[in-house]
Amino acid sequence: MPAPTLFDPVALGSLRLANRIVMAPMTRSRADEGDRPTDLHVDYYAQRADAGLIVSEGIQPSIVGKGYARTPGLYDDSQVAAWRKVTDAVHAHGGVIVAQLMHVGRIAAAANRPAGVDVVAPSAIAAKATLWTPGGMSGTISPRALETHEIAGVVDDYALASARAIAAGFDGVELHCTSGYLPAQFMATGANRRTDRYGGSAANRVRFVVETIEALAGRIGAGRVGFRICPGNPFNDLHDEDPAETHAVLLDAIGGLGLAYCHLIEMATPQGVDHRALAAGHWRGPLILNENIDQAKAEALVGAGIADAVSFGRPFIGNPDLVARFRDGHPLANFDPTTLYAEGPTGYTDYPAYRA
Repeated sequence: MPAPTLFDPVALGSLRLANRIVMAPMTRSRADEGDRPTDLHVDYYAQRADAGLIVSEGIQPSIVGKGYARTPGLYDDSQVAAWRKVTDAVHAHGGVIVAQLMHVGRIAAAANRPAGVDVVAPSAIAAKATLWTPGGMSGTISPRALETHEIAGVVDDYALASARAIAAGFDGVELHCTSGYLPAQFMATGANRRTDRYGGSAANRVRFVVETIEALAGRIGAGRVGFRICPGNPFNDLHDEDPAETHAVLLDAIGGLGLAYCHLIEMATPQGVDHRALAAGHWRGPLILNENIDQAKAEALVGAGIADAVSFGRPFIGNPDLVARFRDGHPLANFDPTTLYAEGPTGYTDYPAYRA
């Protein structure tokens, strides 16, 4: 059999991809005042539906999980109806799309949230981080620690959001387990000082993530559930004493569930984690690799069987036709970073396809 290429189809669990080029999740801050996607989102995602798989921007599973400006949710019926327009457009163009579920935990700015909504985390430890808000950069809110009896409710919020995702037409969900957000906070020794069954040992610290993934799989089917990790990623003031061990315990715990994929960000970390070796030793399911990978490297990774697919983030911003540009050898366009989180179509839906 010839080696696979980026343009060959692949199955990731229950997801059937026409090619192995994945659009990575990217916050773009265009949701309306009700945390709903708009017609701009319909155009934005439909323009990029040639990707084998689109992973949506981070979607909060509850209002408590919101920390950034103008990010969308999946916690009420109006949001489900709005997302249905997006997924219908992607499917009409032959695409596949999953909803990335992102609860920020302690990574929240007051200007980006309704008043009176608690910020919760594994422990009452504020993050030394700054967030973009419409009024400028802002520090985070000090969280309160979740009571043990409350954690099941947070897991249920995720599970309900996954059911809403399917009702909205998404083909599956991805659990965001890195970048300093709630699942990563539970796993990291620097953010989790709990003394109950969710703190202390690595097995205890990964328990919240394991229970959440099991709940997602139980609600919509394991083959529709992926997860994203980056062991050792220090973003948003995250620190774990031994991220390789922590994530090995996590991968061993969920390896038999039959999940759709592991979405692994491969980047340099303070502890020098060998991400590829970690995955090779503890993960037997489909693997999507991410982070500063160009087309040539992506083709080599897929051709060698190291990755089943490769995800691209920034290249999809200015190149809605990225798959065609890769296939036809056309140059890639740049994007304007000043419009990443702006309102309106500028820098969002107005990047053109390649013209010779």
